[in-house]
Amino acid sequence: MATPLPAPSRPQVYRHFHRIAWLAVALTFGVIVFGAFVRLSDAGLSCPDWPTCYGRAAWPQATQDVSDHAASAIRPFETAKAWREQVHRHLAATLGVLVLVLALLAARRRRFGVATVLVASALVAAAIPLYMRGQVLPALLVAGLGEALLLVAAMRWSGMGGTDARAGAAPDLANVAALTLAVVIFQALLGKWTVTMLLKPVIVMGHLLGGMLTFSLLAWMAWRATHLPIVHADAAQLRRWLLAGVAALGVQIALGGWVSANYAALACGAGGWITAQPHYADFPKCVGQWWPPTDFREGFVLWRGVGVDYEGGVLDGASRIAIQMAHRLFAIVAAAMLLAASWRLARMPGLRGWALLLALLTLIQVLLGVLNVKLSLPLPVAVMHNGGAALLLFVLVSLLARLRRP
Repeated sequence: MATPLPAPSRPQVYRHFHRIAWLAVALTFGVIVFGAFVRLSDAGLSCPDWPTCYGRAAWPQATQDVSDHAASAIRPFETAKAWREQVHRHLAATLGVLVLVLALLAARRRRFGVATVLVASALVAAAIPLYMRGQVLPALLVAGLGEALLLVAAMRWSGMGGTDARAGAAPDLANVAALTLAVVIFQALLGKWTVTMLLKPVIVMGHLLGGMLTFSLLAWMAWRATHLPIVHADAAQLRRWLLAGVAALGVQIALGGWVSANYAALACGAGGWITAQPHYADFPKCVGQWWPPTDFREGFVLWRGVGVDYEGGVLDGASRIAIQMAHRLFAIVAAAMLLAASWRLARMPGLRGWALLLALLTLIQVLLGVLNVKLSLPLPVAVMHNGGAALLLFVLVSLLARLRRP
């Protein structure tokens, strides 16, 4: 009996699938950067209702336009901020449509694939008017059912050919596309909870991580659909280095999100280059000490109940210093891991350009972190710091998607 040929590595997808995927990658990066701008400019609660903004699909233009809406009793309308939050929501909704298109295209060769994606999406869509009518629990149950359908489909469609595809069939990316759609839907829920739970830090951090996960899944899918493999004899070893880099970077992004969500970016002081204090008082030292008083137990409590408004932060100085110090110390670990991976890549012919890019982005990211403290968290630098983390993730995921053994 003849030995079956291995499944081909080139995914069998719609011919324009990779173009749509790359458009989604670019839009996701924009959503991440603009979301950082919204959060860092304190506009995250500028539309206290969801998904509308003071009852409008866009946003009000003047205070008198919202005086008769219930949301005006929750938070006074701020013209300069409301548009930021609602534009961010519309960009995220546009991304959701693109991911839905990708899921439908990827699932069309699967048995009941298109129907599964459509039914799951319809359930999620039906949950929105339920929530707007105040039926919160039914809305959550309906949306959860849609999410469950997508996750089950992603597991069924995992592997090269999938459980319902013919033997030896090429991959079609249906499992990744379904998983990405499930992640985007959960991101929408996190966005809602960010507002309704008044910037609860664990929700804000989760929203950031969900955005980075969406970006990673779309980048992986776009590269696989484009099919530009990098064939290397040491691909397996290099992938281990890259996975370690992704893990370290993921932890550091989570810590950075926790710093931002708890308003701990300037807990160690700021502005050492432009004030009379010594230039080392806030960095590398913290409030002039190498190890100031910290409260890690209080600083890393993930859940503090509901009903608390976290805008501006609620922790004391020692707790915020603990968060800031954890972010700084693990930055050393993450940077060392990424530079080590860069050094390993630089030794491989054909990968030196990627190695240089990874090392350069790592050093720039460290510099932006220092400038955030030394310049008292200027908005452009803080937003670039978020964007830099996404670019580092893109480099690592791109290499993971493209590296192949001979």
